[in-house]
Amino acid sequence: MPRKFPITTVVVIVLLTAVSALADYTFELRGTWPKTWPSELEPLRERSQTFVGGEILLQHFAIPFDDRDEFETVWPHILRVKTPGSSIVLRRKSDFWLAGRSAGVCVHAPPKGQKGRSPEPGDAKDEFEWTSIYIELVVDGEIIDLNRIPIPPNTPIIDERFTGDVTPAD
Repeated sequence: MPRKFPITTVVVIVLLTAVSALADYTFELRGTWPKTWPSELEPLRERSQTFVGGEILLQHFAIPFDDRDEFETVWPHILRVKTPGSSIVLRRKSDFWLAGRSAGVCVHAPPKGQKGRSPEPGDAKDEFEWTSIYIELVVDGEIIDLNRIPIPPNTPIIDERFTGDVTPAD
């Protein structure tokens, strides 16, 4: 005699299947970046988040900061994971990655198992983002103050701190 599933079980299975099919990102409540990254970043793993998703399963490691000294101490080590020649994106408001935090870093990386490569002349923006490790900074002016941290030479800066914030004059 076949087993019968209650209707609620069938509904739950159908809903979970639909939700997982629509999910763009997986999420983990810790930094799962490679163990080859600088050991100075290890203390940040447990309070970081990892997102993996998009068409080609890009990795995004969000690291919030509440202390200026801590950020400034680890900043040189964060820079070591950036692909030479890749950009630093500046934002002044938190976005999807940092979920409302006022200051932090998101390291964007290629799919797991792929190393970042330096951009080449003629690279399309999407190709460059898919193949390099670049940094996004949520700058609050206190914890993350651009006047207090070094930016490597030959690093393209994409300043999106004021994008969309300008209101036209009446």
